[in-house]
Amino acid sequence: MIFDQTEPVDERDALLLLYRQMLLIRRFEERVMAMYARALIPGIAHVSIGQEAVPVGVCSALRADDYVTSTHRGHGHCLAKGARPDRMFAELLGKAAGYCGGKGGSMHIADPETGNLGANAIVGGSLAIATGAALSAQTRRTDQVAVCFFGDGAANQGLFLESMNMAAIWALPVVYVCENNQYGEYSATTNVTAGDLTARGAALGLAAAWVDGMDVAAVREHASAAVARARAGDGATLLVCETYRYHGHGMSDPDRPYRTRDEEEQWKTRDPLERLAKTMGERFGLDPRELDLEAEIEAELEDAVAFAASAPYPEPEEVQAHVFADARS
Repeated sequence: MIFDQTEPVDERDALLLLYRQMLLIRRFEERVMAMYARALIPGIAHVSIGQEAVPVGVCSALRADDYVTSTHRGHGHCLAKGARPDRMFAELLGKAAGYCGGKGGSMHIADPETGNLGANAIVGGSLAIATGAALSAQTRRTDQVAVCFFGDGAANQGLFLESMNMAAIWALPVVYVCENNQYGEYSATTNVTAGDLTARGAALGLAAAWVDGMDVAAVREHASAAVARARAGDGATLLVCETYRYHGHGMSDPDRPYRTRDEEEQWKTRDPLERLAKTMGERFGLDPRELDLEAEIEAELEDAVAFAASAPYPEPEEVQAHVFADARS
């Protein structure tokens, strides 16, 4: 959800846009789950239901030409940065009209036109990519900012330290956004990650903050400050956003035996959509009918799925395109 950063945005209208974007992501992800269950989506998929406030809040602070890098759980990041649902569904279905010509699938969607440098199935793999994009922006003096979305599991990868160290010593315009959804695949973060994640950034001299990742307004506030700091040349920031995925790690994890249903219900009491609706009602006296966007979003997604379903598959010779090795050798 990209706002025009050159024009003032009425807060009430801004929150309405944030609500719509979060609802679009949630309904998109629900469609993905339903289509996967019908064996329409090849490969694997990881949905981000419950985590919508983080990508929407962060991307609302960015310009269209700013960069993001994403993760295997990246549909929300793509949509929040401006991707179209129809081309995303086409990619998920392996169609030529998809963002990567149907060859990337769920875990590798990229859209350079909206600044999305790509999702990455390697845990922590996009940390260095975002850092490199920030170095490029700094070198070219383009006033752009790079944002790296990554999970709590990636915070234990060596690349996390290496990338943030480089960003710190060169004061790069990058924001590292850790989506701590409490589990690295099937392991609780508390069992595998020592100490306070924000302290890791602070130890390197980065600005660092804990953020309620179930509150889109709080995410937007922290992200706006971090982006402004980066754009002013004041260096990198680490934001640790505490959030929760309502469903399993992936489609092969429906039962989630490693956590309790009571825990899930407790987190759902902090649902980002319900919290924002309540906030808008209390602060602006918003009529609930103004948030009744279901029919509009349903129609948008119906059209998107129809587009993807009718799109052609890639031509056979595409299998050798964009491959950087000689298939004959």
